[in-house]
Amino acid sequence: MSIGPTLETDRLILRPPATEDFDAWVAFAADPEVARFIGGVQTPALVWRAMCAVAGAWTINGFSMFSVIEKESGRWVGRLGPWMPVGWPGTEVGWALAKSAWGKGYAVEGATAAIDWAFDELGWDEVIHAIDPVNARSVNVARRLGSTHLRDAMLPDPLNLPVQLWGQSRESWRSRKR
Repeated sequence: MSIGPTLETDRLILRPPATEDFDAWVAFAADPEVARFIGGVQTPALVWRAMCAVAGAWTINGFSMFSVIEKESGRWVGRLGPWMPVGWPGTEVGWALAKSAWGKGYAVEGATAAIDWAFDELGWDEVIHAIDPVNARSVNVARRLGSTHLRDAMLPDPLNLPVQLWGQSRESWRSRKR
């Protein structure tokens, strides 16, 4: 049973989370460098809860983050996509990838597909990316997507973190793609 769509890019499959993603998600969340800007290292029990929250958002909201599967290897390499829990500062398309997937352009490739989907299927007028100001890698991804620094915000409980909101309007996104 699928709880949401599957999107494909040249090198990636984006699909809702599935049980078989759990072990890779645990390894991802246990890496301090990977987890630094997404709430910190998590135990398997906390990863389970986070994964279920992402999967449950598909049922509650009709959208959520996708599991990112590398086509060539079939490996789970991260999660990205639409995200807007209660109190969130806007309609976000976010990303976080396992270290083995860094530097391959997967964040831009996957986020591009997710942004297209959010504008086309969800009808969003704006996409933001909530980024820790010292996270240079994510700022670079946002810039490559054509996003600009829009404003500063605080993430809601339980994170309570100051972030920069990068993003763009649907009109800006569409004009960029022409």
